[in-house]
Amino acid sequence: MNKAITEGLDLMPPPFTDGLGVWSSGDGTAGTVAYDTNTAGSLYASDPDFGDCFEVNTVESPQRVRYMGETPILPGCYLEVTARVKVVSGPSYPAARISGYAGDANGNQVTNVVKLGPLTQLSEFGTVYEVRAIIGSGERTGVDMVWGTNPVFGHVGVDVLGDPGTVVRIESIRIEDKTSVFHRKLMDVVDVRDFGALGDGIKDDANAFETADANAAGRVVVVPEGTYYLGKNVTMTSPVRFTGTVVQPDDKRLALRANFDFPTYAEAYGDETLGFKKGLQALFYFNDHEAFDLSGRTVNLTEPVDVFSVVGGLTSLNDRRVLRNGQLVAEDTGAWAPDVVTSTASYASSNPGKLTNVANIGSIPVGALVEGFGVGREVYVRAKDVATGEITLSQPLYNAAGSQSYTFTRNKYMLDFSGFTRINGFNIDSVQFLGERRGCGVLLPPDGIWWIIRNC
Repeated sequence: MNKAITEGLDLMPPPFTDGLGVWSSGDGTAGTVAYDTNTAGSLYASDPDFGDCFEVNTVESPQRVRYMGETPILPGCYLEVTARVKVVSGPSYPAARISGYAGDANGNQVTNVVKLGPLTQLSEFGTVYEVRAIIGSGERTGVDMVWGTNPVFGHVGVDVLGDPGTVVRIESIRIEDKTSVFHRKLMDVVDVRDFGALGDGIKDDANAFETADANAAGRVVVVPEGTYYLGKNVTMTSPVRFTGTVVQPDDKRLALRANFDFPTYAEAYGDETLGFKKGLQALFYFNDHEAFDLSGRTVNLTEPVDVFSVVGGLTSLNDRRVLRNGQLVAEDTGAWAPDVVTSTASYASSNPGKLTNVANIGSIPVGALVEGFGVGREVYVRAKDVATGEITLSQPLYNAAGSQSYTFTRNKYMLDFSGFTRINGFNIDSVQFLGERRGCGVLLPPDGIWWIIRNC
C-alpha cells in the first residue's frame, strides 16, 4: 500500500493538452515564465509515439520544463518521476534528466539537497527514451534525489541539455508513489533512513529519529546498519529495533519508553558497559521509567560505574527507582585496581570521629578504607576538609592514639553512588554482583533513606 495514495494526495501533473500556463521554463515557482508565452515550447498534435504532446525547441541549456503546481513531499515517501522523450532534429544529440525545486513549509527553497536526476543520453533521432528519477526523504539505494525531511513540496519536470535549435518532444510527465518499494513491511516497521537519517556517525540524525517515531503510529522503528550520531536528548515512544548503533555526547540521553531494558540499550550502543550506563542515565532523568530491567542478562562491566558521573547534572533524587533482574560481572580489564595512599594523621579519643593534621589530604579519596594500628574493621573516609586537614570517619577507631601512619585504600565499585548528595528510595532487586575479587558491590551515597537491596 502506498502511503501518499492512501492519504488522498494528488500527485499527477495535468497533461500538456490542458494548457501550457502551468509549465515553467524556469524553476517552476510563481512569476517564472510559462510556456503559454514562451515560444520555445508548444503543443504538438498526433505524434506517432506520444499522440498530443509538448515540443520544445531549445534556446538555452538546460532548457527546463517544470510543473508550477506544488507536488506534495511527505517524510518517508518516495516518488518516481518519469517522462518519455525523443529527439526529433537538431545539430547534435542532447541529453535529458528529471529535475526539481525543493520548497519548505514557508515556501523557501531548500538548497542543500540533490535537485538533478541522472542524465539520459538521447543518442538516436526518433527513438523513445524514458527519463526517470526517484525523489525521497531517505538516502536509500535507488534514490536519485535525496531531499530529507525539510521539503514539503516540489516543482518537478524535465531538463533538456543540448545545442540551441534541438527539437525534443515530451509525453505527459508522470509522478507515482513508489513508497511500497522501499517499505516492504510498511504496515509493520518504520525505517529511520526514510526520514533523513544517514548513519555515517557525523551527521546529526536526532531529528530523523524523532520524525520516524512521530510517524510510527504503533509500529516498530528500525535502525539499520550504520552509526547514528544523536546530538541532543531523544525520546522514542515507539518500540525500537537496533541493527545499527548510536553515539551521543556523554551528557545527552536516549529514552526508549516502549522497550526500556538492558538488551535494547546494549544493542543501541553496541557495548554492554556503555549500554548499561546510558540505561541508568535514562532511569534517573525520566519519570516514566520507574525500573531498569536487565532482563536476566549478564552485564560485563569493563570498568567501575560512577553513577553520579554517568547521570550528570543531578546531585540528589527523591523518586523511587529500581534496578532489577540480572547479573553484574567485573571483567578483568585492569580498571579495577584500587587507589592506595599512605599518609600520617593524628587521632584523639576525645574527638573520635575525626583524623586531624592529615598529610597529603588532597590525594585521599572519600570512601577509602582506613587501615593502621588500632583502627579496627570497616572504617572508611566519610568526608574530608582539605582546608583544615581533617577527615571525617565512618566510625571511631578501636585503639589508635597520637600521630601515626595510615593506609587509605579506595576500592572500585561496580555501582558507585558516592558522588550524589542524597538519594532516596533506590531499590536493587534480584541482581547478582560478581566482583571476581576485582570489584566491590555498591558504594552508597552520603545520605538517603528507603534504600532496599534484596534477593541480591
